[in-house]
This record gives sequence, structure tokens and C-alpha cells, in this order.
Amino acid sequence: MKRQLLALFVIVGVVTGTTMLVLNVRTPIADAHCQVPCGIYDDDARVTRLKEDAATIEKATKNINQLAGKNDAQSFNQAARWVATKEAHASHIIEVISEYFMAQRVKPVASGADGYDAYVSALTKYHAVMVAAMKAKQHADQASCDALKSAIDALP
Repeated sequence: MKRQLLALFVIVGVVTGTTMLVLNVRTPIADAHCQVPCGIYDDDARVTRLKEDAATIEKATKNINQLAGKNDAQSFNQAARWVATKEAHASHIIEVISEYFMAQRVKPVASGADGYDAYVSALTKYHAVMVAAMKAKQHADQASCDALKSAIDALP
């Protein structure tokens, strides 16, 4: 019985390891900041990166629209790559806003306490960036890109 159980564990381990290798399964790594109280923050660097992501989304959107009317395989390939790039950068913006700014930088303030209005304002602005990034991810138009850039520019 013990040999059969051991053999089962070995088989499950080999199958799982092989599956992960074949499927190239990886643990996603957040590109924001650690979630320990280290106190090392560089908000300006994060906002600069958000602006770079937004510029990449805008470039991808323009290229997607230029390729939209073409029917050759290379154009389809390039359009798919631009869509993937646009979505990756929009996802990065959402991650940084949620995992860095909203989870670590914006400290909760009780309703009625000093600083509550600033707290609500900050949450509103960060949420606006997340929504704009989501819309830029879903759409391929200049208006979505402009809304995203404006939302980032409005950050505290």
C-alpha cells in the first residue's frame, strides 16, 4: 500500500511538473512595489512609467487602426501583436494603480476626520485611471487614449 501511494505521488509530481513545463506555466510577478512596510516610495517614477504605458497604448492603437483594413497574414500578425502590447500596458497601469497607489500610498481616513476629502479625491482619481486603462484596453480609438492620458495627468 505504501509503495502504491508513493508511486502515485511520484506520478502526480512528474505529470504536474511536465504539464507546467509544457504549458510554460509561471507565477505572475507584480511589477509594482513590495507590499511590506519598507517606506521606500518613488511616486514620480511610477507616474512616469504610467505615462510611458499610456504612450505605448496610444501608439498601439494607431497601428491597430492602420492595419485594420489589410487582409494579408503579416498585417493580421502585426495587429495581433499590437493588441497584445496594448492590453499588457493597460494591465500594467491597472496593477500599479491598485497594488502600489491604492493599496499602499493612499491611507484610509475616517469620514469626518481631517484629510478625508483629500483621501476621497485621491481614491476617485486613481479609480478614474483604472477605468480609463480598462476602456483603453477594450477600445482602439484615440478618445480612449486621450482619456487615459488626462486621468494620469490628474493624479495627485
